[in-house]
Amino acid sequence: MELDANGLEVLDRGACLRLLSTVPIGRIGLSAGALPVVLPVNFVLWNEEVVVRTGSGGKLNAALVNSVVAFEADHYDGLSHTGWSVLLQGSSREITDPLEIEAVRRLPLRPWVEPGKDRFISIAADLVSGRRVRGWHRFDGHESFVSLARAH
Repeated sequence: MELDANGLEVLDRGACLRLLSTVPIGRIGLSAGALPVVLPVNFVLWNEEVVVRTGSGGKLNAALVNSVVAFEADHYDGLSHTGWSVLLQGSSREITDPLEIEAVRRLPLRPWVEPGKDRFISIAADLVSGRRVRGWHRFDGHESFVSLARAH
């Protein structure tokens, strides 16, 4: 197991992609109007690409098409102080091929707010990195926070 300078486990590409497939919500970092923006989105992992569904004409759609963006998803457990974070960076594209559209329409990717959002954006996994926090416990004679919390 490789650890970084902060003691976090460094995850390989395969582990990162497996973890991404376990959560439904992530965040896209992009530039909109020359300003950095981070937006929550629901997504699915498909063929090692992140796919989001959006409507026509929105800021997200305009900023995503043919851009290089960052995508982050994570999971944590506040009680055990464990969790992970995956960062994916890559170029985005609108899915326009009829066969691909047919395939992504069958994915479990539903609009959050309103039906009719029928544009699909794919983000390539050009660069993928991740870290895992394994939790901590005190070994100086004091009970750990986790042990105390579970006792109550």
